[in-house]
Amino acid sequence: MVDRLDPTLHDWMNAPETRIVMAALNAPGGEARFVGGAVRNALLGESVQDVDIATTLTPDEASAALTQNAITVVPTGIAHGTLTAVVNGRPFEVTSLRHDVSTDGRRATVAFTTDWAEDAARRDFTMNAIYADVNGTIYDPTGGIADLKAGRVRFVGDADTRIQEDYLRILRLFRFYAWYGREKIDDAALAAVHANRAGLNRLSGERLQKELLRLLKAPNPLPALRMMEKAGVLAELLPVTANLERLSQLCQVAEKYALPRNPVLSLAALLNSADEARALASRLKLSNAERKRLVDAASAEPGFAPDLTATQIRKLLYRFGKDRFGDLLLLRWADRASDPAWKVLYEQAGAWTRPEFPVDGADVMDCGVAEGPGVGRMLSLLERWWVDEDFQPGRDALLAKLAEMARR
Repeated sequence: MVDRLDPTLHDWMNAPETRIVMAALNAPGGEARFVGGAVRNALLGESVQDVDIATTLTPDEASAALTQNAITVVPTGIAHGTLTAVVNGRPFEVTSLRHDVSTDGRRATVAFTTDWAEDAARRDFTMNAIYADVNGTIYDPTGGIADLKAGRVRFVGDADTRIQEDYLRILRLFRFYAWYGREKIDDAALAAVHANRAGLNRLSGERLQKELLRLLKAPNPLPALRMMEKAGVLAELLPVTANLERLSQLCQVAEKYALPRNPVLSLAALLNSADEARALASRLKLSNAERKRLVDAASAEPGFAPDLTATQIRKLLYRFGKDRFGDLLLLRWADRASDPAWKVLYEQAGAWTRPEFPVDGADVMDCGVAEGPGVGRMLSLLERWWVDEDFQPGRDALLAKLAEMARR
């Protein structure tokens, strides 16, 4: 790992949009440095998506400097010193150096400063308190590079104090450990987590959701989740005891067969029923689509076994749709991961194309059924017959069956 970044080797540093923003903020009277995930990931040789910038300018001064250079400014969090600079559609989060005046475990009242050490001292982890200027020179006031090299997720300063400033840092600790940790989290930090875990209940579901789903996206979230369980954190988040063994098997299956993993499905693996899924979806304020996927996946649906016939597979696929079928299959596979027949079933499902039912309500009314609920009932009965016939009857055969049904 290098201790200096070469801008010519990092597209995000050398991009015209980045140079424009940094030049505006580095004009006389101001100094700007990259900070946080962009610097951390660049030092690790990983891709950089979002670029965060810290500046000695106050929010008003930063806004004026950017506007004078024809850069669009969006006041995304101006009370806390954050605005978004947009150049050619590319956003940059710009935050004034600050220190906390007061905190309540959810949000802070801040004062602005020009002291980089003060700004670093209020950040969560040392690996997120590394700065780099426009030339790639690194500034590391908290020893973050050594921790990053060692895979050590360490709070800046006192763990108890950092957590009580924002209880979300409990989840962030485990999320960062899942992605970057190799050394065990130190005992003092885990003790502080355990002592403050009830503070998670003061946070919004949206904030909890964001961190938990990011954690579950990690290549192997199990070590972090087991530490969360031991520290009492999972009990604060989930409506039941987490089924970590099932999630472990799901991750092993995905790794062994190079299957995609989804954080909502991983969340479903921790649960045991649709009721539990509904309760958790409400707690985490999941979107309607995420809620449906979680509840559908957690539902105990019979009929899934690795020895299903091709006809049975097609019927279940048509009933559930390919996405839900895949989720249910993967969770059953995790329950019985040793059976290689699941892989064949998964591949058969992936190759399936949903057949189109070639009859509609107009055809039903053409057979003399009056417009109204009866049309839908007749269509549903006909479709059920078609599915039972393994989707083989074509439109002519279906119309003949429909005429027969209408005469009854």
